[in-house]
Amino acid sequence: MSNYTDHKKYEDYEFEDFLSDEFFVQWVKSPSENTLHFWEKWLISNPQKREMVTEAASFVRSIQYKENFEFTDEAYIQVFENILKADLEVPSHNTIPSKMDTWYSFFSVRRAAAILLIGFSCWALYETQNFSDSEKASIEWITKVNEAGKKTVLHLNDGTVIHLNSNSKISYPKTFTESSRVISMEGEAFFDVKKEGRPFIVEVKDAKVEVLGTSFNVNSAVEGKLEVALVSGKVKVNDKLGNQVMLAPMEMIVLEDNGKIHKQDFDVRSVTGWKDKYLVFSDDDFDTVVQKIETWYGVDIHTAGKFNAQWAYTGQYYDESLENVLEGIAQTSKIQYKIKGKEVEITH
Repeated sequence: MSNYTDHKKYEDYEFEDFLSDEFFVQWVKSPSENTLHFWEKWLISNPQKREMVTEAASFVRSIQYKENFEFTDEAYIQVFENILKADLEVPSHNTIPSKMDTWYSFFSVRRAAAILLIGFSCWALYETQNFSDSEKASIEWITKVNEAGKKTVLHLNDGTVIHLNSNSKISYPKTFTESSRVISMEGEAFFDVKKEGRPFIVEVKDAKVEVLGTSFNVNSAVEGKLEVALVSGKVKVNDKLGNQVMLAPMEMIVLEDNGKIHKQDFDVRSVTGWKDKYLVFSDDDFDTVVQKIETWYGVDIHTAGKFNAQWAYTGQYYDESLENVLEGIAQTSKIQYKIKGKEVEITH
């Protein structure tokens, strides 16, 4: 692999060049604040390379490198300065360095070595994948199901913490593989993902949410759409049509079943407050209010009377009883209610 002080013109890199670049490998395997900052900015400036970089990064995660590369702040600055210098240098067509042949030979050997690495790694990956497929039945999977009215906190073996909401289901391996961390879910969950080299992938509906280390909320409980809200870190969302959307902190993406995509800001308390015992209503219509109460308390609500289509309610409650919540709504919305065990009757 090349030394990190070499001049690099990443925009000229091919697939195998990224594999043999330790600054790139270090970013993929053990991302730091410096490497994350550099590659995020570089990809914004070079969107034509994003697909190649994504494929190279996935490949790097699938193979084991003999060395682990760690960069100090000084080394990072040196890399950045060298890249800028290389970008500004334009070689003269009338001048040929005296050691060009030697350099070219070295470059060719390095490229050949990278190609051999690719070939060997593909074979190794193929063999490993076949082994994994044949051993899938022996992998111990854990499935957690929350009925209405129940919430749980899960601690995964990698240090990730998951808050699973009511009426939700999640499945994950007892021990993650060496190359990735993949789980599947239905309903709603909040993730505080432990930051490390392996990607963390949430499979939900027809989409995949991929992160390295971050905190975010996923909600597929609302019929006809999927919501992903990012609190901190970075998230990449892949939908069923192959679209990729990157989220910044305090951004939410809404994927509708018809393929439409919306990106918007969000209020943290309204979206993630459920995990901290906050029941929040934000200008919700009557049907939404009923659905939230049924899910939160595990009750069945029966309604009578006519409710205006313009009816809406806003309010928030912290760890309150069902009766107190209904009383709060009744005070402002002129409704009446009766509670009989797990049955609730609301009239207007």
